[in-house]
Amino acid sequence: MQHGTYEHIAVDVAGNVATIEVRRGPNNFIDTDMVAEIADALEVYDRTPEVRAIVLCAEGKHFCAGADFGSRGADGVARTAKRGRHLYKEAQRLWRNTKPIVAAVQGAAVGAGVGLAVMADFRVTCPEARFSTNFTRMNYHPGFGLTATLPRLIGEQKAALLMYTGRRITGEEALAIGLADYCVPLDQVRAKAVELATEIAGSGPLAIVATRETLRRGLADAVARAAEREYEEQAWLRDTADFKEGTKAMGERRPPNFQAR
Repeated sequence: MQHGTYEHIAVDVAGNVATIEVRRGPNNFIDTDMVAEIADALEVYDRTPEVRAIVLCAEGKHFCAGADFGSRGADGVARTAKRGRHLYKEAQRLWRNTKPIVAAVQGAAVGAGVGLAVMADFRVTCPEARFSTNFTRMNYHPGFGLTATLPRLIGEQKAALLMYTGRRITGEEALAIGLADYCVPLDQVRAKAVELATEIAGSGPLAIVATRETLRRGLADAVARAAEREYEEQAWLRDTADFKEGTKAMGERRPPNFQAR
């Protein structure tokens, strides 16, 4: 059973479990329109009594490879960044939903893609997955609320390590540090996510919503405050020479040559 028609996502409901699938493969680059559609779908499911749990997944090779900094022309990076406030305003809506979400993460979850995965209550991944909060590798400040959500999930020390280094970790490493809840073979990721969502949906729906609200109380407001701070820092960093070098180096797949300016 489908609920609504969207451009960047597909939605479906089977039993008490809804599925939101991002359809911008293979990389599923994030932007304002896509995030807004996910938020719209979540709001619909909040008003749909038969939906008790939600699976967030993506078509193609990657869950979400972050923002597409490399295909906007000579000044495209700046234009992408200047849309950040609108993106973050839409993203804040994601934390206002009331029903549990299980993310099925395959391939890359990079930058804001990690933020999207961490927004969910649980994450199912595979050994081949790669998680990276690579913002600082472009001389950029982490965004998408990650400065609030990632430390809450894996602890401040581990979050700082991932953010400062921008390193990539595998699905198995993500499981070990608590960034993922299950690590299964690649071809079983979505099925496991549906299985977990179905198990959750078997609990009392009113109790689940109430328990989730208690556990996540204050999180949406914390994300909103963090996003404002993140945007302010991104605003000046995107005008630095090192940001231009960082994004150029990433596009050319080489180490950046930062000059602290």
